Amino acid sequence: MRHVFTFAVAPILLLVVGCAKAPTDKLAAAEQAVTEARTAGAADYMAEDFAKIEGMLANAKTEIAQQNDKVAVLRDYEKAEQFLVAAQTESARVMGEVGKKKEEMKAAAIQAHRDAQAAVKTAQQLVAKAPVGKDRAALEAIKADVRGLNASLTEVAAALEAGDYKAAQSKAKAIQDKSHSVSAEIQSALAKTGAAKGQKSALAKKK
Repeated sequence: MRHVFTFAVAPILLLVVGCAKAPTDKLAAAEQAVTEARTAGAADYMAEDFAKIEGMLANAKTEIAQQNDKVAVLRDYEKAEQFLVAAQTESARVMGEVGKKKEEMKAAAIQAHRDAQAAVKTAQQLVAKAPVGKDRAALEAIKADVRGLNASLTEVAAALEAGDYKAAQSKAKAIQDKSHSVSAEIQSALAKTGAAKGQKSALAKKK
């Protein structure tokens, strides 16, 4: 009778012990932590770290789904729980560091804005010296470009004001690069004009 009782109870114990439950509470906590990190700006200022966190959360969800498809007694959510704990822990770490990264990017964006302003000013000064020559339309196009660049500086200022330092830095860099390109074009034209004047002067002296 004792053996019969043991064999009868064993399956019941297996069901009780083996039927692991999905870690729904831990999943919710991890999702909340990731959302808070995203809201704090982790995706913008610590993109690589945040991508890894999102990967951990995605792996946890995949693991949970795979375990849910198994027979109840064979389910094991330990691996999923490890991913969830790691995602929550890393989210907390990122939350603690994102403020510093944001300040660093703010400083870089402000400097980029200043550099862009200086580049636009240089372009404006060169435009004033640009030779008209035969191609007046080309000169007018260059002047329009410089006016557009100057107007774009307000977009950088607006992004800075809104706290979107990543966009501000990107816009400022684009303005600076375009300004340098315009300045180089004008300087090339000035150099050619200077060379032409020098040749005319030399010919006049010979005569």
